[in-house]
Amino acid sequence: MDNNSLKQKTLTGFIWRLAERTGAQGVHFVVSIVLARLLAPEVYGLVALVTVFTTILNVFVDSGLGNALVQKKDADDLDFSSVFYFNIFMCTVLYIGMFFAAPLISKFYDKPLTALVRVISLTLIIAGVKGIQQAYVQRQMLFKRFFFATLGGTIFSAFLGIFLAYKGAGAWALVAQQLSNATIDTLILWLTVKWRPKLMFSFQRLKGLFSFGWKLLASSLLDTGYNQLRSLIIGKVYSSADLAYYNKARNFPSIIIENVNTSINSVLLPSMSKVQDSKEAVKSMTRRAMKTSTYVMAPLLIGLAACGKALISLLLTNKWLPSYPFMVIFCITFVFYPVHTANLNAIKAMGRSDLFLKLEIIKKVVGIISVLITFRISVMAMALSLLVTSVLSQIINSWPNKKLMNYGYLEQLKDILPGILLAATMGGCVYCVNFLHLHNVITLLIQVPLGAVIYIGLSYLLKLEAFSYCLNTVKPVFNKLKHRKDS
Repeated sequence: MDNNSLKQKTLTGFIWRLAERTGAQGVHFVVSIVLARLLAPEVYGLVALVTVFTTILNVFVDSGLGNALVQKKDADDLDFSSVFYFNIFMCTVLYIGMFFAAPLISKFYDKPLTALVRVISLTLIIAGVKGIQQAYVQRQMLFKRFFFATLGGTIFSAFLGIFLAYKGAGAWALVAQQLSNATIDTLILWLTVKWRPKLMFSFQRLKGLFSFGWKLLASSLLDTGYNQLRSLIIGKVYSSADLAYYNKARNFPSIIIENVNTSINSVLLPSMSKVQDSKEAVKSMTRRAMKTSTYVMAPLLIGLAACGKALISLLLTNKWLPSYPFMVIFCITFVFYPVHTANLNAIKAMGRSDLFLKLEIIKKVVGIISVLITFRISVMAMALSLLVTSVLSQIINSWPNKKLMNYGYLEQLKDILPGILLAATMGGCVYCVNFLHLHNVITLLIQVPLGAVIYIGLSYLLKLEAFSYCLNTVKPVFNKLKHRKDS
């Protein structure tokens, strides 16, 4: 595949992936507002206690062997079928383990969680069926399939969750929403993707894939386990409401992460894997992804932090206002996610899963130390430790790429700082509107367009390279649509 063809396929894949994430997150955002009004924070906290465990176990499906299939140059049906049957077996074993562990989890938290754990853990088996289909779609860059599957599952589960919450189902409304989402998503993906497992299995192929994938699996387990550690401790040491405020604060900025960063992440690995033998090509893609995604994400996240208080009060009601300080911390932390994503995808694409694992171990040791220091102080102290570990993680993730492709942290920082400083300037101006003490609706109606005008206007005046790139990328799409309309 030549460079122009790969660039076009990468851009098309990104657009479909972004459309999928935007559509799904848009529906999810509306539903979360409705459910937050119908359900108490304690209900969210109760379900969050359960999903701590299922989120960690889902890593066995979402990472490791799936990434190995995407990265392998000559993966065929024997590879895919072998991983498929292995995943089904592993997910069944994991579900059985969760079924019998449910009473122990309930006892650990001293809450009636046994039935919730056993039902919500069914998502593990569903994930086993879906996982390889996802890897196939990602490898072939058929991201249009994700769009229909994700949107279908999200819309169906939205109606079901709201209906059950309205009928007073409490925590079961959230459980039903998660389970139905995974089921419908998997069913649509299974029907629209042509690949099917064949009656073939090879331990030798599995072993070869595992030699690359186990390091990514271990890395993802470390990362997910570490990310869930704060929720586990908050749920145990503090109240369910505290956990709900902490998790809800993450939800708003996560919408931006899911839409932009996850879309780039999905497309970047298969694209980089196709040019993995050229260090210059990998560096060029890494640099472009980092600069562009930071330029897009920074104003959205900093803008959200600036007008978050009015947004929470208006959409979720004042009972959720304690989540606002946590939201600001998450927004600032997530601004630097493109640095993590681009660096780690470059390392994976070049087949250095050994380095990937070493980096995760170092970062998690640092992170766990920060948790141990802060967890007895307060939930806020635990959240603030995220900022410190995020900065340290950036440096750690970028360190190998100085040698692998001559793209060190200082050069990376130089690439992303213009967008971040511009976004910070915009955020400061937008935040000042809060001091006018207007109605929440009026405040937001001023803040949102003001932020857009300041950011885009300054980008144009300062001639930011990322702004020009985005403009030149979008222009042909609009011209093509206009030409179709005219004809």
